[in-house]
Amino acid sequence: MTEIEFLGTGTSHGIPVIACHCPVCSSADPRDKRWRSSILIKRGCTSVVIDTGYEFRLQALRASIDSLDGVLYTHAHSDHLMGLDDLRVFSGHDRFSIYSTEPVLKTIEAVFPYAFRTWQYKGVPSLRPVTIEERRPFKVGEIEFVPIPVMHGMMRIVGYRFGKAAYITDVSDILYDENKEVLSGLDTLIIGALRSRPHWSHFSFDQAVEAADRIGAENVYFTHINHETSHNEIEQRYSGRAKPGYDTLKLEVRDE
Repeated sequence: MTEIEFLGTGTSHGIPVIACHCPVCSSADPRDKRWRSSILIKRGCTSVVIDTGYEFRLQALRASIDSLDGVLYTHAHSDHLMGLDDLRVFSGHDRFSIYSTEPVLKTIEAVFPYAFRTWQYKGVPSLRPVTIEERRPFKVGEIEFVPIPVMHGMMRIVGYRFGKAAYITDVSDILYDENKEVLSGLDTLIIGALRSRPHWSHFSFDQAVEAADRIGAENVYFTHINHETSHNEIEQRYSGRAKPGYDTLKLEVRDE
């Protein structure tokens, strides 16, 4: 079995949003407190994180992450990237591997050039970029991943399939015709669902459900949720078909 822990389930602002006093940002329900979207995946002795947002250090402390075998990136927007510097504690004297497509890795290197130099100043992360290709499987430790290309507005980014589960955040088009084979047979789908209203670069709740129905995923969890709708409201509205993820939620999914 593979364990998934939701490190964060919020949109780029995080929830509560700075200077906002709406019902969700003021909610006493801890499930309405959402750090930037990220997950931890564990199988056997292997631990992998997808995306390192602004709160990565706090997420790692809360989840008691003592070791990592790699980090996978979906894209290089700041809310998925800017916690990268805290990978320094995992690199030590060896280069720590990060995985993504070539355009994403080039952007990361441009933002954090000091982390990729041959000569390293002490106290900075030492990273080894590993280029992956769409729909071509690769392994990190005991876990095999398949990159799934999807659209985020006009940007082509990647989600990841591992065993019977997939993580697809910041998505506005799943490119079903391209990805039909790699999306087939999913038990668990974690999918970005921003809000009730349409958005040009993110699925709404209804659009995420429609995509999940087309894929045929049995268990569906929303992530990358904004502050317009509470956890309880989403839970009631989509009861029986989809559930809102929340920070610290843990799932166990089949490997195959």
